[in-house]
Amino acid sequence: MDNYIVSARKYRPTTFKSVVGQKSLTTTLKNAIAGNKLAHAYLFCGPRGVGKTTCARIFAKTINCLSSAADGEACNQCESCVAFNEQRSYNIHELDAASNNSVDDIRSLIDQVRVPPQIGKYKVYIIDEVHMLSSAAFNAFLKTLEEPPHHAIFILATTEKHKILPTILSRCQIYDFSRISISDTVEHLQYVASQEGVNAEVEALNVLAHKADGGMRDALSIFDQVVSFTGGNVTYKAVIDNLNVLDYEYYFKLTDAILAGDVTEGLLILNDILNKGFDGHNIVTGIASHFRDLMLCKDIKTAELFEVGASIRERYIETAKKCDIGFLYKAIDLVNEADLNYRLSRNKRLLSDLTIIKLCQLRSGGNPDDEKKKSELKPIAQTSVTPQPVPDNSKTVSVAAVPHVSSVPPQPKKVVENKSTAVKGITGLGVSLSAFNQEKKEEQKDEIVQQAMSERFTPIQLINEWKTYAEAILEEHHLKNTMLHCLPALLDNDEFEVVVNNPVQEQRLLDHASEILLSLRERLKNTNIIMKVRISEENEKKLAFTNIEKFNLMAEQNSSVQRLKDEFGLEFS
Repeated sequence: MDNYIVSARKYRPTTFKSVVGQKSLTTTLKNAIAGNKLAHAYLFCGPRGVGKTTCARIFAKTINCLSSAADGEACNQCESCVAFNEQRSYNIHELDAASNNSVDDIRSLIDQVRVPPQIGKYKVYIIDEVHMLSSAAFNAFLKTLEEPPHHAIFILATTEKHKILPTILSRCQIYDFSRISISDTVEHLQYVASQEGVNAEVEALNVLAHKADGGMRDALSIFDQVVSFTGGNVTYKAVIDNLNVLDYEYYFKLTDAILAGDVTEGLLILNDILNKGFDGHNIVTGIASHFRDLMLCKDIKTAELFEVGASIRERYIETAKKCDIGFLYKAIDLVNEADLNYRLSRNKRLLSDLTIIKLCQLRSGGNPDDEKKKSELKPIAQTSVTPQPVPDNSKTVSVAAVPHVSSVPPQPKKVVENKSTAVKGITGLGVSLSAFNQEKKEEQKDEIVQQAMSERFTPIQLINEWKTYAEAILEEHHLKNTMLHCLPALLDNDEFEVVVNNPVQEQRLLDHASEILLSLRERLKNTNIIMKVRISEENEKKLAFTNIEKFNLMAEQNSSVQRLKDEFGLEFS
């Protein structure tokens, strides 16, 4: 039985032409070889598994080829190429800087550099993970890297360029390798599948490419894993089961529930996903990515940026037609906010549920520009209207005699009398119907105004509007400071209390109670708001304002003050 070789090694590129996703870099290297303009040091940097070490090996083989092909590739037939392919070439030396990062290792490498090659023109030294070298090793390597022998070429490879000393960077030609695109990864996986006799669906390979995140080595490793799981028949269903990837179908079902405003169905879908073992944070970020993809698919041009299979893209385009762009903007913003708060939340399941509820109520939330309604939740099931509580006027100070305030004043109703006798000909009929419709509109308008002026509000909304009013005060500085330091506390649905520190603050608020309530009722859209003001019992006992009160308070705390007054016969002026 032959020894099994993983696909990442078996299908490792051996020519520049076979390197996937790095065409611009390979073209540059080939032109440099053809023009005999080789630098003495190169730095290949980029994410893992994108071909840095592979390109370094191909480059080393090609520059030592004794009879290069017309397209700039190695011939694979000369003695140097054969020795390289059989892994017995003495012209190519690889050093793993992760395990050979000391000064002694670099000094040993410098000693080897002095020996010229026996076959070919150059000796190539490939140092992988070069950022792992110690500072002392970097310093010992500087002189040789800057002025090596004419037969020596250094190729440094790293995934973390920012950790390399600037003195090293300035001595190298830097090549930045990019992540391999989804389409290039899928195309290469299809080639590998055809060579291995594996039947693979395009949607399944798309999932593998997304999971690999731009790394071909990771993609091939996952491909081998899935092939072993499926026995050579790689389907979309098998891939998502084996890799524990959330199916697109769940996102589409969740989107349908959100568009329909069905909170119950949305929560059931979320619970089903969580029961399958998926993390809540991954679900939140997945929903955000899903809405982002829907936004891209709103336009045919941007839909090309969405790298998935053709069938899935078509479904995204059809779903995107049901979503208006304003809804998508608000949904993405809402889910992004949940993503930011997820790590700080103590009850993560509750945060996930609230996110679904808010998404389901987005379309019924009224004006999209009304930021006050952004965090409001409507009841999931319709219930009867709760009657407004009767204000309790038994408090010490109560301010409730302020007239109702409405941003849209109600218009007097128009009465149409004797509608039956007003119908005279076509003209008369038109006038009567017009008046009747006008009356209906006026009645509906009055109902809307009445409903708008009885809205519920939260303690946070009350405090925010209270501060807004206070900060707008320009002349009454004492009132402004009182309102900023004495914040209201919501007692009931429409009643709040302000606890002040002294009678002066109390009187200030009472003097301006009408203006304050007018503003709050208009901003909070509730004409039933009642304000109550009282002095803190603790401060009422301890605080002193007149000279006599201040002296008495000091005398209680220090008896020597009283003796001083008595001995000298002091009096208050």
